[in-house]
Amino acid sequence: MDKPAPTPARQGQFERTVDLDQHDSVRNHVHQRVSSEVERLQRRIEVLRLTQAPHVALMISSYQRIIDQKKGFLQNWDLSDRNMS
Repeated sequence: MDKPAPTPARQGQFERTVDLDQHDSVRNHVHQRVSSEVERLQRRIEVLRLTQAPHVALMISSYQRIIDQKKGFLQNWDLSDRNMS
């Protein structure tokens, strides 16, 4: 059976192309993705520090734990970025 041709709506879903048979391409993609997630969480923490909402400390602590886990993942797979602090 032939695969159906991609429709224009489906073509827009894949913004980043990753060659799965290319090790460096996959590593770069994972590094970019996890790094952007860490940056987004760090921005959330900065916004939370400026709010007076209840449970802010708990949310900040949870986000910090997630950041630490993501950074640990990057280090374990030799994907760490020196610019991340």
